[in-house]
Amino acid sequence: MAVKWDGGHSSSVLCLNVSAEGLVASGGERGELALWDGGGSPVAQLRLPQAEDVTSVVFSARRPSTLYTSHGETISVLDVRSLQEPLQRFHVNEEEINCLSVNDTDGFLAAADDSGAIKVVDLESKKVCRSLRHSNICSSVAFRPQRPQSLVSCGLDMQVMLWNLQKARPLWIMNLQECDTEEESLQSAGQFFNPPLAHSLSVTSCGNIFSCGAQDGKVRIFRVTGVRFEQELEFQAHSLGVSQVLFMPEAYWLLSGGNDGKVLLWDVSSNVGKQQKSPAKSLHRRKAQAAASSKKDGKLNKVASNEHPGVVPKLTIEHGEKVNWLSCTEIKGSRRVLVADQTSSVSAYPLTEH
Repeated sequence: MAVKWDGGHSSSVLCLNVSAEGLVASGGERGELALWDGGGSPVAQLRLPQAEDVTSVVFSARRPSTLYTSHGETISVLDVRSLQEPLQRFHVNEEEINCLSVNDTDGFLAAADDSGAIKVVDLESKKVCRSLRHSNICSSVAFRPQRPQSLVSCGLDMQVMLWNLQKARPLWIMNLQECDTEEESLQSAGQFFNPPLAHSLSVTSCGNIFSCGAQDGKVRIFRVTGVRFEQELEFQAHSLGVSQVLFMPEAYWLLSGGNDGKVLLWDVSSNVGKQQKSPAKSLHRRKAQAAASSKKDGKLNKVASNEHPGVVPKLTIEHGEKVNWLSCTEIKGSRRVLVADQTSSVSAYPLTEH
């Protein structure tokens, strides 16, 4: 059963983050920001200027008392030891920010917005050092751990991109709709009504594996090799869009939250990271051959796919509300999944490991 954390917000909680010291920050509608101790008691509250929705909160990895928050087109930098006026503000985005990410050296801050832009701020010079772009709303951006110049992004253009800050163009792009096999796209006319608009990204602590949750209810997992990435796994996770994905500290444990009101825990270790060869390369080759032969024959052959119908959740939480954000924290030695939704509460669920 969930423990409800109340008293921090008066309307929907939109985002969550946990500091290295276990302090939880939550951002909500109308500029509301709250800090919570590990037990779920609110310890500080602040209403940010203009009362714009707080869409993303991220603690610095190097300085856990520093909190970056996005509200409207503005990024405010706060000191959680004294939650008052922002220490500094950045106004570098032209449209509402959807997601913030700070690299693990605390050198760069990335802000993805509704125009499709990702503005990367050099935190030392306090200036924009890169402007990256999607062709539609950029919903999520994430620096890769242990690679301070490398980041991934995804958006409502159905594209997932790998970037290096030394270059203005993406190193690698994958269109999620084009990933689907020809058989799937023929079988699933519903695909046209439910395209894989990409909502959320999460990178493992090793920095080489990342996951993406999309509107078609699927979770896709990719492996980065050098200047490209390939899809290693794809599975149907939710009956509606996947709003959030979150890799746990354990390398291949993944949480997903959906518009169907469910929070699911997946163990993808048996499907990811153990292959020495690259299955995705041969998969793309097989797909290309199958597509070519099916066109010749005039009928569609069975295409080998990396979609795994056998991937089953280790834990299912029937949360009941559309999930806005997921986070994870340890309370008194036991792991808790924190869920933000359309209500003014944060829900904390014990993570029972099987």
